[in-house]
Amino acid sequence: QLQVVESGGGLVHAGGSLRLSCVISGSTVRYYNIGWLRQAPEKEREGVSCISASGGAKKYASSVQDRFDTYRDVAKNTVYLQMNNLKPEDTAIYYCAPLPTPCVGPLSDIRSDFTSWGHGTQVTVSS
Repeated sequence: QLQVVESGGGLVHAGGSLRLSCVISGSTVRYYNIGWLRQAPEKEREGVSCISASGGAKKYASSVQDRFDTYRDVAKNTVYLQMNNLKPEDTAIYYCAPLPTPCVGPLSDIRSDFTSWGHGTQVTVSS
């Protein structure tokens, strides 16, 4: 069963950068489209990015386009989210999860058979 562990969050000033990591176990990243999602207090969960199982397709939410980049290291079975020019509105807990499509559907849709959510990683951006 696919399991994920997120890390790399922290407190940064607006304009700063962070790189989040999503380490996958129980399978290989080659078999899964992996998305990053975030949830801020009292807000709905929001899909942020996707990288396809082949690694050939990526998709981003409009709110992070041109600031965030997702990529992976197959040897480390890890998917990353590089976040640049961070804004206070990026403050949230960030999670990774497998998506059902190769980045052609909504970024917030999760595979229905995925239940092993990680604890997420907190990102806080101060103004």
